This record gives sequence, structure tokens and C-alpha cells, in this order.
Amino acid sequence: MEIASVPAVVACVILTLVLIIVGCPIFISLGVSSVVGVLIARGTGGLMQVPLAMYAQINSFVLVAIPLFILMGEILSYTGIASDIYEFFSRWTYRIGGGLAIASIYTSALFGALCGVSIAGVAAIGPLAIPEMLRRNYDHKLAAGAVTASGALSVLIPPSIVLIVYGSIAFASVGALFMGGIIPGLFLATAMAVYVVIRVRLNRSLAPPTYETLTWKQMFAPLARLWPALMIVLLVLGSIYGGVATPTEAASMGVVGSLLIGLFVYKSRGWKTYLNMLTAATHATVSVLAIAACALAFGNFLSVMRIPEVMTMMAMALPIPPIGVIFIFMLFLVVGGMFIDAISLILVTTPILLPTILAMGFDPIWYGIILTLNIEMAVITPPVGLNLYTMKAVAPYLDIGDIIKGSLPYVAIEFAVLSVVILVPQIALWLPSMMRG
Repeated sequence: MEIASVPAVVACVILTLVLIIVGCPIFISLGVSSVVGVLIARGTGGLMQVPLAMYAQINSFVLVAIPLFILMGEILSYTGIASDIYEFFSRWTYRIGGGLAIASIYTSALFGALCGVSIAGVAAIGPLAIPEMLRRNYDHKLAAGAVTASGALSVLIPPSIVLIVYGSIAFASVGALFMGGIIPGLFLATAMAVYVVIRVRLNRSLAPPTYETLTWKQMFAPLARLWPALMIVLLVLGSIYGGVATPTEAASMGVVGSLLIGLFVYKSRGWKTYLNMLTAATHATVSVLAIAACALAFGNFLSVMRIPEVMTMMAMALPIPPIGVIFIFMLFLVVGGMFIDAISLILVTTPILLPTILAMGFDPIWYGIILTLNIEMAVITPPVGLNLYTMKAVAPYLDIGDIIKGSLPYVAIEFAVLSVVILVPQIALWLPSMMRG
């Protein structure tokens, strides 16, 4: 890196941190810092590269999948399908210690396959699961932690907005990333469920047992309304896996299928309902793309300043094996995720770290999965953990301290799963390697 560029990079990073600390929105912090950095390094003549960088990256066919999957998730959220999913899993886990908490975890996993947005899972499932668990005298921290942490599963389980964003900037196959997230996502959900079982067996007062008895007919009853939504998931992911459709095309099919489910299964009628769906989807889309545009401009500035080259040279010079460098990167991202939202973190760090990852011979699909696993920790760690505050919003009767304390054990679980996927890459790479097309 040129000596003249050092002040620009330092000033840019410091300004970004200061703006975030004082409460400035992330996209404004990154956008302003990009402009200031370019002014210091290149003068007014270099300002044109900021809007050009934004447009070049946002003008992508892959990113069209983002508003489509967001709209699909909003449509299904308005149908009330989350309550049917929760009812199904709660009936199958009701005799297990902590069964309602386990039902919340697997509900979040399945709802993530329909939605793709972390806070949407917490917002949809929290009002259903938390009151029921508290009514049955579940520990407040156990109840809050299970829903808050499992909401993050939608970050990894496809269709994931985060994976789409990573794929667009890393020029990696979004379809392969979707397939790569399935096994680690189910692995993580099961690890969370096992944690609940162990906690409750060690201290049964955390989740008093239930003595109800359900017939087989009662246990299967929710499937009557759920099977169309399950078919949508299979259609979307199956078309991608089989090479029949791109993620954007599959998202289009998902939107149409979701509308049909809303109309004919859940009877979601009335223009106001659809106006609310479109409004919510528009707000979410604009938010994601505004952050993406400014974060990409910031990342482009760092690339122009040759930060990726410097990072690669420094990493390759370290007297440790490449896998050790990966763990260092992951720790760095864990800390970064405590202060920066998931999409900004991906868009800013990927152009810097990915060249080093590739230089060390690692697969970009595998890196995208472990990066996303890392991001799952970000949404449940203060001070920026969005799931924490979403849970407080939907369950104001819970103490924020209980929500944080209940969620923190899951950070350790997620880091353990992350470590396993780092050491055993085939967990993430097996399904992508089997894809057609």
C-alpha cells in the first residue's frame, strides 16, 4: 500500500466507527466515510468512482432475488403459517423435556426456509411460543434464548438473503451456497435442541414436564394446512438443486406459490392485506439495498487502496498453518459483528478477506458458509444484535437482561458448530458437489 494512502484509510475507518458509535445509520456511516476517503486519497476528481461503484455492484441479476424472496417471506408471514408450523412441532416434542423450546428451534428452521430474514422469524414465532412457554412455567431465559437464537437460522438455511449478498460480491454460485447451507443449518438446529434437552435434564425446573396425551390424528392434523408451503420449499430448492432454475427464477416461482397459498389455503384476502405485504417488503428491500450500495462503495475504496493485497501478504507471512489464519479471521468477524450489521459486515470484509482465502487454496462456497455461520452470532450478540431487540419488541414483558443471558449460551454452540465446519469442509461442500447444471 502506498504511504500516501495510509492517512485516507485510517481516516475512513475512524470516521466510520465514530459515526456508528454516535448512532448514525450504518449505510450513511459507510457512504460518508467512502466519500471522505476518496476525497483525501484522490481529491474531487475521484468522487465519480463512488456512484459508479454503487451502480456497478447493485446492477446485478442475482440481486433481483433479494426483493423476490423478501416478498415471498412477507406473504407467508401474513398468512399465519408460523402458527401452524409451531403447532406441528410442539405436538411432536410435547413429551420431551423442554419440548416447546425445541419446537421453537425447529419452527425457526422451517420458517427460515420460507422467509430468509432473521428478525422476521423472531417476530413471527416469538408471540406464539413465548406466552405458551411462560404459561407452562418455563424459565424466562430458556424461553427467550431458544426463540431469539434460533431465529438466526434463517440467515443460513436457504433461501438466505445473506447468502445472496455474499454470492453477488464474491461471484460465487448462489445456488451452490443455498445447498451448502442446508446441512450446517440442520446441524446447528439440532445442536441447539440437544443443548435444551441437556439443560432441562440437569435442571427440570427450567421446563416442567407435560402430562397431556395426543392421538396420532392430532399430531398429524397441522400437516393438512402445511403441506402446500412445504411443497413451495421443495419447488424452490429442488429447482435450484436440479439446475432447472436460477435462484432469481426460483424466487419468482416462490412468490407466485406463496400468493396461491395465501389466497386458497389461508384465505388472505382484501386489498389492505396485500398493500401491507408490499409495503413491508419494499421497506425491507430498500433497507438491504441501501446498505449494500454504501457498503460496496466503502469496500471498493479499500480495494483501490490495495488493502486486500496487504492483508494477503500479511496472512501468508504468518508462521501458522492456513487453518489458523481462518480462525483468526473468524474471531475478527465475531468482534466486528458485535458492532456492524450482518450485510454491512459481509460487504465490507469480503473484498478484503476473500483474496487471502483464495490465495490459501480454500473454496469460496465453503468460506461463504462459515462466514454466514459467523454472522449468526452477530444477530444475537449485543450491542447491535437485532434479534435481541426484536424479541424485546414482540415480548415487552421480558427483561432485556434475561433475553441476552438466555441467548449467550447459543453463541458458544454456534462457534462450536462453526469450528466443526471449518475443520470438516465437506459438511458444507457435499450437497453443492452433487448439484446438476
